[in-house]
Amino acid sequence: MSHVITIKVRGYHLDLYRHVNNARYLEFLEEARWSFLETRSDLDVLEKSGYAFAVVNINISYRRAAYMGEILRINTAIQSIGQRSCVMHQLITLEGSDTVVASADVTFVIIDTRSEKAAPLEGELRAMLERLTDEHQPGG
Repeated sequence: MSHVITIKVRGYHLDLYRHVNNARYLEFLEEARWSFLETRSDLDVLEKSGYAFAVVNINISYRRAAYMGEILRINTAIQSIGQRSCVMHQLITLEGSDTVVASADVTFVIIDTRSEKAAPLEGELRAMLERLTDEHQPGG
């Protein structure tokens, strides 16, 4: 199970070729990640503790063009938690079908804003991330 949002493709999302521009997918994926984090965690507590999320790598596979008026369904879930980074997997499909538009693996770190370095994912930070993962397991 994963967190899901939908986005309707609008005219301003399109490029010269009348399909969604590749750079717009980064915005769609970011919107889905923010929605995931806002609904599954307490971002205020994290921020007040001096931490922030930072994307360090994105790998996207584009599979099909998306066109004006289509509804895109974006599934987001944490795929893995390492010592200093995590990977979120995101899948964009056409709503009402299994047609894959794009998929992405997004690696992020949690920055300690005081030192401006990636924080080790241990203790309460790790527990918070593991809770996000657990919530996406069937029956979790």
